Parts: sequence; structure tokens; C-alpha cells
Amino acid sequence: MTPGDKPTQLSAEKTRRLLRWRMALGRYAENQLGGSGLSAEDRRRDQLLERIYAERGRQRGLRLGSGRKGSLDPSQITIPDWLTDSRKLFPASVFETIQGHALNDLGLAGLFASPAALEKLQPNLDLMKVLLAFKGKADRNLVEAIRRVVDAVVEDLKRKLKAEMERALSGRRDRFRRGRLRSAANLDLRRTIRDNLRHFDPERKAIIAERLHFVSRQKRRMPWTIILCVDQSGSMLNSLIHATVMASILAGLPAVDVRFVAFDTSIVDMSDKLADPVDLLLSVQLGGGTDIARAMTYCESLVVNPSRTVIALISDFEEGGSLAELLRCVRRLAEARTRLIGLAALDTNGEAVFNRSAAEKLAGLGMQIAAMTPDRFAEWLVGIMD
Repeated sequence: MTPGDKPTQLSAEKTRRLLRWRMALGRYAENQLGGSGLSAEDRRRDQLLERIYAERGRQRGLRLGSGRKGSLDPSQITIPDWLTDSRKLFPASVFETIQGHALNDLGLAGLFASPAALEKLQPNLDLMKVLLAFKGKADRNLVEAIRRVVDAVVEDLKRKLKAEMERALSGRRDRFRRGRLRSAANLDLRRTIRDNLRHFDPERKAIIAERLHFVSRQKRRMPWTIILCVDQSGSMLNSLIHATVMASILAGLPAVDVRFVAFDTSIVDMSDKLADPVDLLLSVQLGGGTDIARAMTYCESLVVNPSRTVIALISDFEEGGSLAELLRCVRRLAEARTRLIGLAALDTNGEAVFNRSAAEKLAGLGMQIAAMTPDRFAEWLVGIMD
């Protein structure tokens, strides 16, 4: 270290402290603390925070200088953009805090004051995520309006995912039908000999089989059970939505029994709601802790035929309960030859932030771990069930 290094480090630390105070105090402190040191990303964070906290400042009589006016005008806030950007740019704990302030303290709930207000917004995935996150605090008069938005988005997702899933599933079944059904393992030897006795060749002392008969093993195959064990914490909302839609599609397939288990620290078996994915989503209670071990132990109790069962755990693997108990449960399932999948994300991006240490331990016990898009999951699922 040279003599000049220490002042530079102190200066950098002082700059960081000033930036943190600037972000905390907002544009009201810009003249005193300055804002030139904010990066483009920090500027965006600053704008998102101002949409919420500038209103509190105005309520206290604060005004921006130089004729500038605050930017929080409820009629101009684009809720989906605010929520989506805030979720991306802030840590989960910070996002939950500012979301709570926006909803409870600063009147953001007023933006959902009437069905007419919702009708002005274009139904899309981001808006649906907002409504699902806030539905517990929404006025009862909004229930049907919220359902209409969720229904429109779910139907759109279902239409797209169903086509992708059917393409993946039917493709594998066609290859199966042309290949194995006409393999030697499926040859009906007794019927083939009986039908070709008249073609016996005395010189070769052999029957010349002009027509072969095969048994259809596909009809005797036992059905598969697919258990979706889905973390309903707020950070898993994207995956929860896609898992719900995929479960409803899978439930409509022949020879597939689908179970849907949502969990936080409690467990709710929603298998009876798969015919109506909208009702299922509106029944989910987002948030709470995460007890994966308890949820997986419940799923273990649903397994009747391990070798014909797939358990798909959809979670960020942030175990709030006993990791040791979770590992013991997964070990028992793996030893019983249950097919185990761990999905850190199941959405259009297929990207996730998850507990890699816990995921590696689960993978070491035989659980296949991934983060993927729904169409890739359909292909993967068929490969596992093959």
C-alpha cells in the first residue's frame, strides 16, 4: 500500500455513505448531497422510490426547490412497471418493505379503488402478478374485476403452453409408437407362429413368417402420477403461475394423475382445483416462511407407486425449516426409485436466484436440478417418464 491509498479508500467510503443518504432522503436532499454520483441503475431506483416516498414528503410540507414538482401522481403511475422494475432493482427484503409501504401507508391501494379503474388496464402477466400480490387487501367489489384479468391472462398462457406441451408430448409418443411397439421385445410369438404355419419350409426346417404380430404394451402401462410441490412465497410468483397452468394442462392428459401442493410454512393440497386454474391462483396466499421439508414429507405420503411417480419441487431451495429433514425425505424417495425434479424457476426466462448449497445437496441425493422455460420442462418431463 502506498501512502496515497488510504485517503482514496476513505474518500470512496465517504462517497458510498453520501450516496446511501442521498437514496434514503430522495431528491429533496439533492442540493445538499448532490446526485451526480448516482449510476444509471441508482437513478432508476431513485425514481421508483420517489414515486412512493415523495408523497409522504409532500404530506409533511416539503417542496422541491427551483420550481420543481414532485412526480407522484396516482393517475400517472403505471402499476405493473413500478412493481416489475422495483422487484428487479431491489433486494427481496427491500422490495417487500417498499411494497408494503406503498400499499398500506401511501395509498397505492387507492389505484384499485374501483372495477372501472382495472378495466382501463390491459390484462397482461405483470398486471396479474400485481393483482395476485395485492388481492388479499383489495376491496370485495374488485373480486370479479380481478378474476376477469386473471382469467384473460391464464387463458392466453394456457393456449400458448398447451401447444408447446402437446408438441413435446406427442412427438415423443410418436417415436415410441414406431419404435418399441414393433420391437422383438413386443413380438407376439405364439400368434405369429400359428398364423404362419402354412409357410413351413421343409428344406430349411423353418417357418417363413410373412406376417408378424406384436402385442400392445402401451395399453397395459400403468398411469403416471405427477406431484407438483410449489413454493408460494412472493419470489416464486412467476413459477407458481406457470406451474398452475401446466398442471391444469397435464391433468387433462390420459393416463396422468396430477397432484398440486402449494406450501409456505403450511401446506395446501389444491389438486381438486386443477380444472379451474384461475380459482387455484386466486386461492393462493403469497408470502410467509418456507418449510420445504414439511411439504416434501406430505408429498411422500401421496406416493403409491414410486417407480411411476414424478415429484417436481418448484422452489428457490431457501429452507426455513429443517434442511436435514428435507435431505432425509429426498433420500427415502430416491431410494424408493421415485423420479425427483427440482426447479429453481419455471417461467418464460428460465432464470433464477436460489440457494445453490441446498440445491447441490439435493442433487447429490438424486434430484435433478434445473431452471427452465415451460416448453423445456415438458420435454424434460417426458424424458424422465420414458
